[in-house]
Amino acid sequence: MPLAILAVNFMLMNPVTIRKALLNDLDTLLEFEKGIMEFERPIDVTIKEGDDIHYYDLAALIASPDAEVVVAEQGGELIGSGYAHIVDSKPYLKHQKHAHLGFMYVKPERRGKAVNKLIIEALQQWALSKNIIELRLEVYYNNPGAIRAYEKVGFMPLLLEMRMELPKKKSL
Repeated sequence: MPLAILAVNFMLMNPVTIRKALLNDLDTLLEFEKGIMEFERPIDVTIKEGDDIHYYDLAALIASPDAEVVVAEQGGELIGSGYAHIVDSKPYLKHQKHAHLGFMYVKPERRGKAVNKLIIEALQQWALSKNIIELRLEVYYNNPGAIRAYEKVGFMPLLLEMRMELPKKKSL
């Protein structure tokens, strides 16, 4: 049987499900976080080196009533993640609060199969259940694959944050 047919059969027999993350998922979620950081370090030279660096307090996000951490599961294996966290919007915006999406991760071998779309749809539903009408996220400008994935589900570019590293002060 051709490999493509085997892959389709696997997807049909093992659908991707999205569920709320649990504290006992934490070891896998920390591996996902490590995968995100390894991917982003070459893109962002300001990220520190080391295994003790974390973007997220995942246990606090899982426990927070203002956040929803979800995982994508297929065949008993966690293959992706994401969170929505309700935060205050800038006072000049039309909405008082919005949901910030983060921790968006899909295992490399499962990318391109709409897993990210399922995660975002679940987070959209959660945000709507909390009367939130705006989602926002951050993505590196030089990560075209992620940008395309977010645009496919309805996100559009809004603001480009820029940075400049200043030269170190010379000591006398």
